[in-house]
Amino acid sequence: MALQGILLLYLSGRFHIRDSFFGLPVRRCCNEDGRGPSIWDTYTHKFPDKIKDGSNGDVAIDAYHHYKEDVEIMKDMGFDAYRFSISWSRLLPNGTLSGGVNKEGIKYYNNLINELLANGLKPFVTLFHWDLPQALEDEYGGFLSPQIVNHYQDYAELCFKEFGDRVKQLDHIKRAMELRQWWLCTEPYLVSHYQLLAHASAVKLYKEKYQADQKGVIGITILSHWFVPFSDAKHHQEAALRALDFMFGWYMDPLTNGDIRTA
Repeated sequence: MALQGILLLYLSGRFHIRDSFFGLPVRRCCNEDGRGPSIWDTYTHKFPDKIKDGSNGDVAIDAYHHYKEDVEIMKDMGFDAYRFSISWSRLLPNGTLSGGVNKEGIKYYNNLINELLANGLKPFVTLFHWDLPQALEDEYGGFLSPQIVNHYQDYAELCFKEFGDRVKQLDHIKRAMELRQWWLCTEPYLVSHYQLLAHASAVKLYKEKYQADQKGVIGITILSHWFVPFSDAKHHQEAALRALDFMFGWYMDPLTNGDIRTA
């Protein structure tokens, strides 16, 4: 990915003044109304010493029970949008359609979306923000396995069917790069590859089957550092480009060009 190949994207229209929350620390109630455990439930319960005060996300700020109050506060603050993530295991407790759909989970997100719209806030929805259903981690290692692609597509389609008539801004995977940085050796490459395939599979499905009627936009969030050369020396220039390839191009090249660079 050469520097001159980076496109400048110009913003049109207007900005949205919004709040944003990741489902793990916000609306947990982890075992309530049929929700299945995610990998973060397991992690915080198994390794409480990894959190400074030993806390977990079992209750968190309890937006699950107080979403109406939260929406009222956001409206009073002048927000016109709210970005939130959907808990995969609240909709599919075992991570798969064959394991059953949790109707109470569907009901909760429908209520939240309707409350936002009734108060003039647009829902911006993230389908996956790292809280993988524990059942899929146990079965095949989650994003280390190609099996995740079809299961993610099933989950995404469930969201399209249930919420897509009102949700027009969909974000598949939040800050994808960070999900793969905790492994060593070959694991980051596998996780990145299957994240991209899962994203591509769900986007293709949405565009072919739902977008014409629902008229939403769909994408992925990529987070990256930026790198500049230490000097004008050739090896410093090459090092900066190499770092960008691994932090940014790793995802953007497949997304824009359909292939992975040899770097």
